[in-house]
Amino acid sequence: MTDAELVKKMLRAVLQPSKSGVPLSRLQAQYKEVTGELIPFKQMGHPTLDALLQSMPHVVQLERSRGGEVLCFATGVGEMAHVAKLVARQRTAKKTGRPQLVNCQMRVKPVAPLMLNGKLSLQSHSSSYSFPDTENEASVSFPVLSHVALSAVNVSPFKATNPNESTPLGKPKASNTGYNPQLVQSRLKEVLNKHSHGFWVSKLPQLYRELYKQELPNEALKDLEQWTHLCTVEKPCSSNPMELLLYPAKDLSHPCSPSTVITPKQEMQSPVLHKPHKPKTAIPSPPDSPSSLSPELKHKLGELLLKYSSGLWAHALPKLYQDTYKAKLPEHVLENLSLLSDICTVDYPMPDNPKRAILYMRAGEDENCNPAPFRDLQARAEAGKRLSSQLVPPLLIPSEEYPSVLVVEAASTDSVILRYIGEGYSKAQEKMEDEMREFYRQDNTRHVLSSPAAGQLAAVHAEEEEEILRAQVCEVMTDKSKVKVYYVDHGFSEIISKSKLLELHERFFKLPFQATKCKLAGLGPFCQEAAVLKMFESMASGKIMLAELVQREEIPVVVLYDTSQDDDVNINAACMKALHDKSLESPLQVNSVYMNVSVTSVRSDGTFYCQLPSRGLAKLNEILEKTDSYFHTQVTSELLVSRPFCGKNCLARYKGKWSRVAITNLHGSRVLDILFVDLGVQASVEVFELREIPSSFLRDLLTIPPQAVKCCLADLAVNVGSWTPDAVQWLRDTVLHCTDCSIKVAQLDEGKSMVHVSLFTSNSFHDSGHSVNQQLIESDLWKHQADVYLSSGHSPSKNSRSNLHPGTKGPQPDTPKAIFQVPPLLELPPAGHNMDIYVSLACHPGHFVIQPWQDMYKLVVLMGEMILYYNKTEEKPITVEKNQVYAAKVENNWHRVLVKGILTNGFVSIYELDYGRHELVSSTRLRPLIQEFRQLPFQGITAQLAGVKPRQWTEEASIVFRNHVEKKPLVAQLESVQEAFHPWDRKVTVYLVDTSQEEKDIWVHDLMAEFAEELTKSA
Repeated sequence: MTDAELVKKMLRAVLQPSKSGVPLSRLQAQYKEVTGELIPFKQMGHPTLDALLQSMPHVVQLERSRGGEVLCFATGVGEMAHVAKLVARQRTAKKTGRPQLVNCQMRVKPVAPLMLNGKLSLQSHSSSYSFPDTENEASVSFPVLSHVALSAVNVSPFKATNPNESTPLGKPKASNTGYNPQLVQSRLKEVLNKHSHGFWVSKLPQLYRELYKQELPNEALKDLEQWTHLCTVEKPCSSNPMELLLYPAKDLSHPCSPSTVITPKQEMQSPVLHKPHKPKTAIPSPPDSPSSLSPELKHKLGELLLKYSSGLWAHALPKLYQDTYKAKLPEHVLENLSLLSDICTVDYPMPDNPKRAILYMRAGEDENCNPAPFRDLQARAEAGKRLSSQLVPPLLIPSEEYPSVLVVEAASTDSVILRYIGEGYSKAQEKMEDEMREFYRQDNTRHVLSSPAAGQLAAVHAEEEEEILRAQVCEVMTDKSKVKVYYVDHGFSEIISKSKLLELHERFFKLPFQATKCKLAGLGPFCQEAAVLKMFESMASGKIMLAELVQREEIPVVVLYDTSQDDDVNINAACMKALHDKSLESPLQVNSVYMNVSVTSVRSDGTFYCQLPSRGLAKLNEILEKTDSYFHTQVTSELLVSRPFCGKNCLARYKGKWSRVAITNLHGSRVLDILFVDLGVQASVEVFELREIPSSFLRDLLTIPPQAVKCCLADLAVNVGSWTPDAVQWLRDTVLHCTDCSIKVAQLDEGKSMVHVSLFTSNSFHDSGHSVNQQLIESDLWKHQADVYLSSGHSPSKNSRSNLHPGTKGPQPDTPKAIFQVPPLLELPPAGHNMDIYVSLACHPGHFVIQPWQDMYKLVVLMGEMILYYNKTEEKPITVEKNQVYAAKVENNWHRVLVKGILTNGFVSIYELDYGRHELVSSTRLRPLIQEFRQLPFQGITAQLAGVKPRQWTEEASIVFRNHVEKKPLVAQLESVQEAFHPWDRKVTVYLVDTSQEEKDIWVHDLMAEFAEELTKSA
């Protein structure tokens, strides 16, 4: 097959699943998501991608929407629909590194390309769950599988008559043929007695099945809210409107073991699967411990927990309590966590370590839990009701965490007008406007609105393209022939002739007004700053953006990202930079010398950060000292950071002093990466270690530009493999503790925001031979910088280091133990039984990797703990051995990995034991896997699809399979297990079932058999 033919087939595979077409601006990103490569239009002899597509009309059809955006359709697809009328076109989304989808199906954070983020739509009983993806550094958020919608109802054990043939298997039905409400209520009462602290409604079917060996009837889930005498159904404060918590009614409350409520973010703040904890892990109360807490103590603890709706580690409570209330937390609180049962729930995610508990504030009624319609839209709807006898439903916030939006305009960052893009929003709007055009085209003289009144809804005949749009009359002008109207679906106002107003027919009241408002996170105090609004106008107005929903409330709080550039741009952070006072920046000029320089950080690639004496640094230190004094005098929980998001500016301690930081990445809801912007130091911390900037110091601190200047040594290469760990360590030992360094600027690289300098550890800058640059160039260490042989495990000799600087010591090799204690084997159900799984990797039906759904939250906790542990430990070279298990840093996450091969260029080939992916990383990113991280069984299970004949799968078939199963929660029925000596060599054969459709289940082996048959016929 030629390259051109392969590209055509891959294009068909990308376009065929999308009946509504793929925007040209997203085609490259979606093609790369499937194939791992960009469309090679230049190699195929075409100057642009558009030219290539036009040259293959038998593969791709190009059409232009009314808004001007080019859509790509697979040739032969009959059903076509257009995207919403858009104001601006997106540039082709060129991506570097890991694949990113522009339209928010999955998301890569600008700081850490974690996270592909996305929502997978399942049954309405779903909760939601977030966990780090191996490909990225943000969290992947998706709904938690409801056992009602999955293995509890839709999939029952069955036997295939001939698993090697693709005969369709009978679709099992639910077993609840007779619904007995009294019986279910009595059993539910027993379940609630066992779990009095509450649990997710989505967990009820599994608990019911485990206790009574029967499936919970579907009707019972619908009746829960009516059984108020038996239970209480609550909706927690969450980004998922479908989540429900179940508690016993007040008269049913009994003391029992703590249960779990885990809600890590997704992305940043989507709730996570809650796992009830077994009674045996509850910590017994000491005999002499008080039996209850004082109301004042409960109130203070409640205040703290309310700040961390996604959970707080119990071990962090004493320090947080001390910092906030300037008093010591009574010791008996941690010794007997059951004392907190009436204000929070307790989860033990590590069964082998009962001291590690997570506390969750009990869900209560909160005005932010159930987003209300916007007040202005309510007013318009009420006016429409009075004047038109109709009521327009409120616009609901999209369920996904990262919707695409079209930014219309902003008079303030607290009132940004935008429109949501996608099904149920822009597409529904376009469909309605098509219907309006046809409806009013028939005879518009019968629909003229003769006497318009302020607040009345109307249809407006727009001159351009003969569109009919919904609008609301704002004002009848003094000139009675003109009126001012607001286009409720497009978000702008206009003065028009009264003759263009038509009566709005009742059929067009059904769709919510599409123009809505949002607030930009972090910009509230500066919402009307001219510099901020000017920056926003230039970067976002009229463009399609990706919106991260930080808070779901009446007017949602969002972070906007422009994903059309090579690197994603955080719009909120860019607007905040507009506040910087440029006169406070560190002054730098070529050939200038600066003394009393402090080197604050040295990176593994040889770059380093330093602070130069300046007005900005002096002012910063003065304000931070005042801030530190302020924290010592305040007794309040108001300054705790409860809603972190990427780009947020806040404070954290560095060497005991408060410093400015920016959040760069989130790992779930409790662990995040930060950058000390004035030091260039990266760190991973827990959210309770952060503080908001006090309002009295906010403007002063945010107008000072970052004081850390990124530098590199002139004439020394800065790229992968140039700097060995020993060379980096020598540089750190030489300059980090020096208080009177000097630099001479050789070059300003504005493109990379980096300064090339000659660095001196004293004021002898007049002699270049004494520079750190020259010392390193002349050393044996730098001469041998390319000789990195991992298999030997040796570092450069001590003699080479002693020639560089007297008294410096390099890191000593740390060899892991020869015998590695393998975690316990992952338990699997018997053959013929079902399990809820997540497909983390799919190559083809003969090879994919699954993860058990029920323990996935434990992996989230484990990876968060690994990030905190390894990011705080010093880099030390280790002897790397093949077929041994280590911890490895891949992107910004730490993974448990198996070394598959050792290269002589400083890299190793690894296999991620929990996700099933193969990666190539530097040996400097490997660490010994400590005992604490060996308790959880490896979560990745290699699998092959049952019900199809083994064969050599074509690329087209592999792509179809991957699109249907990869990164999706499914139900697997276990057919057989092929055991092996090592857990990573174990392999299972399973049937895969997609139960996300309400009408029917999709049996993947049937689908693949049909596709293979079609390929055979067309061959």
